Amino acid sequence: MGITRRGVLTGAAIGGGVVAAWALFPRTYPNPLQPGKSELAFDAWLKIGLDGVVTVAVPQLEMGQGVTTLLPQIIAAELGADWRQMAVEPAPVSGAYANVPLAAHWAPMWIPYAPAEASQAPEYVAQRYAETKRFSATADGTTLAAFERPCRIAAAKTRAMLAQAAAQRWNVPPEECAASNGFIVHEDKRLTFGELAAEAAEQTPPDPVPLRSAAYGEQPQPAERRAEGAGESPFARIDYPSKVDGSFLFAGDVRLPNMVYAAIRHGPLDQSELASFDAGAAEGMRGFVTTVKSKRWLAAVASNWWAAERALDAMNPRWDVKRLVDSERIDAQLDEAMREGQAYRMEKRGQGYDTRGESDIAARYDFDPALHATIETSTATARLQDGVLELWIASQAPEAARLAAANALDMALEDVVLYPMPAGGSFDRRLDHDHAIEVAVLARELSKEDPRPVQLVWSRWQEHLRDRPRTPAAIFVGARVSSPDQGTITGLQTRIATPPANLELGRRLFANKSTVAAIDDVAGKSDPLAVEGAMPTYAIGDVSVDHVAARIDLPCGRMRGNSHSYTAFATECFMDEAAHRYKREPLSYRISLLGSDVRMAECLRRAARLAGWDGGADQSGQGIACHRIGSWESGGRIAAVAVARAGAGGARVERIVAAVDIGRIVNLDIARQQIEGGLVFGMAQALGASTRYAGGLPIAQSLGQLNLPTLADCPEIEVDFIQSTQEPFDPGELGAVIAPPAIANALHSATGLRLRRLPLLSGGL
Repeated sequence: MGITRRGVLTGAAIGGGVVAAWALFPRTYPNPLQPGKSELAFDAWLKIGLDGVVTVAVPQLEMGQGVTTLLPQIIAAELGADWRQMAVEPAPVSGAYANVPLAAHWAPMWIPYAPAEASQAPEYVAQRYAETKRFSATADGTTLAAFERPCRIAAAKTRAMLAQAAAQRWNVPPEECAASNGFIVHEDKRLTFGELAAEAAEQTPPDPVPLRSAAYGEQPQPAERRAEGAGESPFARIDYPSKVDGSFLFAGDVRLPNMVYAAIRHGPLDQSELASFDAGAAEGMRGFVTTVKSKRWLAAVASNWWAAERALDAMNPRWDVKRLVDSERIDAQLDEAMREGQAYRMEKRGQGYDTRGESDIAARYDFDPALHATIETSTATARLQDGVLELWIASQAPEAARLAAANALDMALEDVVLYPMPAGGSFDRRLDHDHAIEVAVLARELSKEDPRPVQLVWSRWQEHLRDRPRTPAAIFVGARVSSPDQGTITGLQTRIATPPANLELGRRLFANKSTVAAIDDVAGKSDPLAVEGAMPTYAIGDVSVDHVAARIDLPCGRMRGNSHSYTAFATECFMDEAAHRYKREPLSYRISLLGSDVRMAECLRRAARLAGWDGGADQSGQGIACHRIGSWESGGRIAAVAVARAGAGGARVERIVAAVDIGRIVNLDIARQQIEGGLVFGMAQALGASTRYAGGLPIAQSLGQLNLPTLADCPEIEVDFIQSTQEPFDPGELGAVIAPPAIANALHSATGLRLRRLPLLSGGL
């Protein structure tokens, strides 16, 4: 069949069409967006119903960050739709939704050779990879960078086609027709999108498509960047009503006819194998159905989850173990790596700087493994019927989860159907997909005797046990200063001893390797993503950033903030130490080192002004910190002032004030929620949320043992956004990485003690 220009561009009407993608050469894909009854698909991104409802396909996992509002908002603003007529649905996996910026950023994870060189992979290579592999993963705040422009083009194209259809009816030029609030209007005439949809689908859109010139950078913005007190945003979150009334469905809310439930037990970390269990102990228990065993886990299936959990308790599984994870040994391995390990020079500015055992000021910072502690534990539902495996699961990398399940059952990928579900929190936990493999195996075993859908739910204990935490690390920072009188840093070295956890995740995610094989495969390799954020925003002339690939047996993964969560802490605590060592006021000291970064200087000044900064005087309890994520040109910036005190049982954070520059803001309410939530998340990281390991088991076995902040613990939070026309930057991780150093510096002001380990209270006050 010949591909017409209109067919390529529109994916036109009910039941078909193709969409085009371009990289090394043009490629086309079947339009993945299937229209329902009385709907027409105009693109891979949107459908319009004859009732006027505009449905937007969202290829990103909704995990609380508001993506199911952001992308529809962009389309609604460009299309001229009424926000009340917008709807969303999960997008199927397709090359049409390739997340190219994330693929480019993660090149070291999917290019197994020379990961350091892979960090410079050309964008066209990443595009080809992402489209071919249908890589639409949700991570690192890349939603707007990847999908804002495609959404705008799709909406503008559809708006032009609607205008052309209306113009033909009215016999007027299409350029005289406008789209507003779900209508195409011309003078006193107007027609709804629904009334025009069928005719519009037959139109040929202009080439190039006209984007609204006032869409960004001038008013009115589709972002509706409203000032404080100016009223409610016209783009209220789409998921609010269903979350409030409880009808919003997460992975654990899936209910299928005749469904059974599974609980599971895993052995200690790292290479435990199931040795024995009392199979007869569960026989006769009310609701018990069957037992399914694997090399490294045991599952019980029952008519309800609690019955399955009780059956596992009764069966008392035992494990053969080796290479048990232990925090004392991890500490020793990091110490050895810091002292004697091979250092890879990952980044250099100027001539670089090596302390060579001597420096004017130096400090070491240590980090325990941090657990994700998502509200919803790992949960998945599967049904194997007529040779087709169906999965209901929340995944940040759905195609990888689908492929892992297919491989586990030795099935063709096209015989696995994945229904993406929202996640009850993730923080990058849902990049791993062990539970997808496990539930697929459970469905296969059940299909042999009594084919029934099965839902697997990990207990909180199992979630902590099998979590891939943020990697532990040890960081040495040493500096050369211009003179003892001024203390101006002219040379800085940051040496980071930590395992190549990102490469390890890449082997699990992209090569489908087991945990043990992934750790072994990347041992000793440099990881460019492990040192992100270590090159300071400060204009220090000579800087070196080194990575020592420490070997530990603890499986690790990515977490909100990723390496910035420890590099920001080390850099900003060190800057505070330098300011106090050389008797400089911490705010002016930082500003003096910023050079031409006026955006960061403004963040610092504004945060200090709003907080009533007093210079961090002794016992004031005020601490300040700043950090940039991303490049100097397009990165997001944040500065924060925290007020904290030592008290009975630990520390209390009383107030956090943050000033933020994230460029052009798409949705102010969501941006504010992300910064506020990130600050609370970072506060949890500062005061808890971590665990030690002994005998292959995490010491923290429940949420109550993580010292997570309760509502009563949450401080007063004030966030101010700086007006900007720069490209938008995702705010989701900024608050999470700035809170710990600001709190640590505040506690130094309050107590005189320097706390150089996260969590801060691991060594007591």
